[in-house]
Parts: sequence; C-alpha cells; structure tokens
Amino acid sequence: MTTSSAVRKATIRPADRIFSTSTVVAGSLILVALAAVAIFLVAQSIPAFVADPATLPTAPSSFWAYVGPLLFGTVWAAALALLLAMPVALGIALFISHYAPRRVAQTLGYVIDLLAAVPSVVFGLWGIKVLAPAVTPLYAWLTDNLGWIPLFTPPASGTGRTILTVGIVLAVMILPIITAICREVFLQTPVLHEEAALALGATRWEMIQMAVLPFGRPGIISAAMLGLGRALGETMVVAMVLSPAIVVSFVLTGSVNPNTIAGNIALSFPEAHDIGVNTLIATGLILFVITLVINSIARIIVNRRKAFSGAN
Repeated sequence: MTTSSAVRKATIRPADRIFSTSTVVAGSLILVALAAVAIFLVAQSIPAFVADPATLPTAPSSFWAYVGPLLFGTVWAAALALLLAMPVALGIALFISHYAPRRVAQTLGYVIDLLAAVPSVVFGLWGIKVLAPAVTPLYAWLTDNLGWIPLFTPPASGTGRTILTVGIVLAVMILPIITAICREVFLQTPVLHEEAALALGATRWEMIQMAVLPFGRPGIISAAMLGLGRALGETMVVAMVLSPAIVVSFVLTGSVNPNTIAGNIALSFPEAHDIGVNTLIATGLILFVITLVINSIARIIVNRRKAFSGAN
C-alpha cells in the first residue's frame, strides 16, 4: 500500500502539479468575485435600508415602496421578453437541427450567432427609430378593439414607446442565446432514439415530440433561464425606449409604463448623491438576489430532470 502510494506520488510531474493548481485557482476566482460583489452590495445597501424614507428619492413611505414598482417592471418586462422569444427560438433551433438543408442550417446558425454580438445600444436605437413607430398603429387598433381587456386599456401611446415595445426588443436580444443553446442540445439527441421513433412509424414531428424534446428539456430550461437573466439585467434598451416612471401597471400599450431596476439605475445614478447612491445600490442588490434565485431554481429543475432520466 505504501509502495503504490509512493509510486503514484513519484509519477506526478511538475507540469501536472502546476496545471492542477492553476485550474483550482481559476475555479476559485469566480467564487471570490461573487463574494466580493455580494459583500459590496450588502455593505452599501444597509444605509438605504435603515434611512428615513423621507430622505430617499421620491420620498416614498418606505424603501420597499420605492423598489416595489421597479421590481414589478423588471419582472414584467423580462417575462414578456421570454414569452415572446421562447417559441420563436425553439422553432428556429428545430428548423436548423432537423429540417433545414446543411448549407441553409450553417448560414442561419452563423446569422444567429452574429445577432448575439450586436451591442444593446444598437437594439435600443432600432427600438426607438424603427419598431416604436411601426407598432403605434397596432397599439391604436388593440386599444380600440380590445380595450375591454386590462392589458390594452386606452388611451394608446402616441409614440409606441411602451413596455410591450421593450419586451419585443428584449425578446430579439435574448433570441440568439436561447436559439444557440437549444440548437446544440437538439443536435446531441442520440441518433438511435430518433431512428427508433421513425422505425415505429412516427412522422418527423412525432419523432421530435417523442425523442428530441424530452432529451433536450434540461437544456431548454437552462437556455430559458440564461435568456431571462439577460432580460432582467438589461439597461440600455429600457433606458432608451421608456420614459422614467415608478408605477405599477399591466397595460402593454399605454403611455405610462413601469420602469425596471437596471433602467432606473442607469438613468438616476449620474445625478444621485449621498443616500440616493445607496438607494440605487440597494435596488441593485435586489436584482442580484432575484437573478441568483432564478438561476438556482433553474439548476435544481435541471438536476432533477437529469436524475429522473438517469433513473429511467
């Protein structure tokens, strides 16, 4: 026993030891960075939590009365983006992986990857100059014909710069992320599973339902959570498209829209001072916690799916 241990120790080369140590250090850096960010946010947020509400921006009744509408706007805009982007991303990923010819699939995949590299400020400009004017007649039609639905309560926005416009732009921004991950997951589906489904007489769509989608479900969930995380933290699009407001409103086509935490920080931080800075950092802490919780839930779901698949 002692001899074998000595032999194993003798065979460890210095290069192996250096590489092993460097990987451990590199892996630990992300934990150190995360802890440093968390400590900074908590330390800078405490003054806002204990301060007199009258000294906070807009003089709310409490800190939570100030952050509540911003939290609502953040979740509302991100949920709209995910709801709009997810079906389209799944359709594109399935088309690339199982329907398109090889050359078309390669070209479309390249375009999708290229779209992910477009800066967010470009999407913001596109939302203001192109999308908002284009959807203004649609918003007017929705309020005129479907105004009895709370989501389309009149009057409609005359500029098209609404929370729904923000949701559409955010959906376009997170579309490449979700599509790229889903595409790679679908391509990893075991060929034997697909051939077995087809051999049993299933159509291509039935084969996708029976073999591809169940196999890729953990990856789909991970892709959705990554897209949601980017939508939650997006700053420039919200700041450029929406006018700053701290309200709670479900109306998608109105001129008064809720703001998001990231957008409020971007718009208010240059003019903030003293307790105002701590208040904005405290809202950033709330966003940090939300993102951490969402990603943790997604990881738990994915692990349970993998455990369930392994048990079967």
